[in-house]
Amino acid sequence: MNTKDYIGKSVKVTMDRPLGSKHPKHGFIYECNYGYIAGTISGDGEELDAYVLGINKAINEFDGECIAVIHRTNDDDDKLVVVPKGAKISDAEIEEKIAFQEKWFEHKIIR
Repeated sequence: MNTKDYIGKSVKVTMDRPLGSKHPKHGFIYECNYGYIAGTISGDGEELDAYVLGINKAINEFDGECIAVIHRTNDDDDKLVVVPKGAKISDAEIEEKIAFQEKWFEHKIIR
């Protein structure tokens, strides 16, 4: 499935890097819950990753709605943006919440 096909769909995200955890290799702190969609494959050969926004505590898994894709233009590893069903988050808010990791990549938000 193309990552854009997830927009508007319900997905289950399994967190491997909950809010406040530290990246094992690069040492930065995750400022939102971050995980993957089980049973998927992304451009990097791993499971498709997702930022979970709108939940301000560390969680293990989350059922939500994909509202956007972070398309990295200099890396083959798109990310989903998943929020509670019905939540409205602007592109500026998304950029602010994901900057802790995406600042190292050229990207665009696809809605």
